[in-house]
Amino acid sequence: MIISTSHVYYHLLFGLLLLHYAPPACPAAAGYWTLLLPTIGISAMHMQLLPNDRIVIFDRTDFGSSNISLPAGKCRFDQNDMVLKLDCTAHSVEYDVASNTLRPLMVLTDVWCSSGALDSNGSLVQIGGYNDGDHAVRVYRSCDKCDWEEMPSGLIQRRWYATSHILPDGRQIVIGGRRQFNYEFFPKTSPSEKAQSLPFLVQTYDRWIENNLYPFVFLHTDGNLFIFANTRAILFNYSDNKVVKTYPEIPGGDPRNYPSSGSAVLLPMRIVQDIVAVVEVLVCGGAPKGAYTNAKHGKFDGALDTCGRIKISDPNPQWVMETMPMGRVMGDMLLLPNGDVLVINGGSSGTAGWEHARNPVLEPVIYKPDNSIGSRFEVQNPSTIPRMYHSTAVLIRDGRVIVGGSNPHEKYTFTNVLYPTELRLEAFSPSYLDPSSSGLRPVILAPVSHTQFEYGKQMVIQFTIQDQLDLNLVLVTMMAPSFNTHSFSMNQRLLVLGGGNTTKVIGTSNYEVVVTAPPSGNIAPVGYYLLFLLHQGIPSEGIWVHVE
Repeated sequence: MIISTSHVYYHLLFGLLLLHYAPPACPAAAGYWTLLLPTIGISAMHMQLLPNDRIVIFDRTDFGSSNISLPAGKCRFDQNDMVLKLDCTAHSVEYDVASNTLRPLMVLTDVWCSSGALDSNGSLVQIGGYNDGDHAVRVYRSCDKCDWEEMPSGLIQRRWYATSHILPDGRQIVIGGRRQFNYEFFPKTSPSEKAQSLPFLVQTYDRWIENNLYPFVFLHTDGNLFIFANTRAILFNYSDNKVVKTYPEIPGGDPRNYPSSGSAVLLPMRIVQDIVAVVEVLVCGGAPKGAYTNAKHGKFDGALDTCGRIKISDPNPQWVMETMPMGRVMGDMLLLPNGDVLVINGGSSGTAGWEHARNPVLEPVIYKPDNSIGSRFEVQNPSTIPRMYHSTAVLIRDGRVIVGGSNPHEKYTFTNVLYPTELRLEAFSPSYLDPSSSGLRPVILAPVSHTQFEYGKQMVIQFTIQDQLDLNLVLVTMMAPSFNTHSFSMNQRLLVLGGGNTTKVIGTSNYEVVVTAPPSGNIAPVGYYLLFLLHQGIPSEGIWVHVE
């Protein structure tokens, strides 16, 4: 059964370090919500946007039946489910953005709490899980009749709650996971390749609680990896298995990773003459020390309302602390095409885990990195749907954010609980999509989508705009589509492309701007990106480009 319905810079120099800033009153709420589908049949625990504008969504396979059937009488035998052995329901779907329709997919092994990334060809390479899926690698190559392909023994170690990140050469590094203080790569370079020890994960492990699962990992422009776990961070040379730099501990000493589950982003990076001079990371929310143990005993501590921002490219980096309008745990942080950060989903007390959180935060918050400290947060209009544990969100090409999931229960539970299992899919439209801005919104005329963009080469972008153009307020950004699960968007990065002030008139309401591709895979790993043209902060619809 297929379910369907109609379609219903930023880098200011910091002031005093390590001070705690409280925001002033926030501006009027903005943004709006749209219900896309009343049910997608599964709870959206994991999401990935694909270069054909479809989204792969999946949950887990070991809890019984979902609410959407596999097609053509297909069934799978589930050796992990103690109740239901023959399962004829889907635990993964492909959502088509353009038609607002679903197609059920058949995943064979358990994908619970897994990770993933797009490979250089735009296929989703998905890593690990639980039970028979903890060593599995799965590939999804999207087409009208395609389905999951699985390698049950594709990994050296079990990977459950691990983080994946694309490297400059297109391989995927897989870091950590439950009781895994090591990392490995996929694909392997040789059959004898082994996992490498990462003592940092031992050092950041809280006994019986962990607080270092799904570590926040970002590729630095020097080719090393920034890794944040619990309260600490390092710069790591994965090729030599060497810690290059140890960063200061985030002030306050409260954990930020699963199950305390804050979130993090690599802030937008501006390329000027092939150089990114400033690289910054922002970590927000989470739960205070001891909150997980308290939640297991029915006491739900208030979520953290602090963010830490650190310039990881600085010779002497220090954290600058800021205060959000409200506390948030299990939130998702997404980069938007205009360089803002959207903080969405989650609760205001408790932690991640079955039944471990309370008080959903229905209002998203926009963080504006360019604004002065104390005026960066703007509260947005609320959803009506609680998005608690196992919620997800991804940016799509038209600038909306697709939001799904929320299932804080061991099985699908729809009645007699505070927060029922959530199957609805909705979209949040940031204020730049308000109809009042339509005259400022550019439309890209050329190149066409899926154009090749070679490292260091120039690209001419032709566009039109309805209202008068301000030649000095045109920017081009490039976004890597992320794999979202458990409050972290893996592989997420936004680049502001260089090329100088080259915007010029080429006809009535028609213009062109010349930009230069990133210089190397350290700044933009090979693969697909969404390219946006902005005018006065209003983004066009994106086009897909392939960087190589």
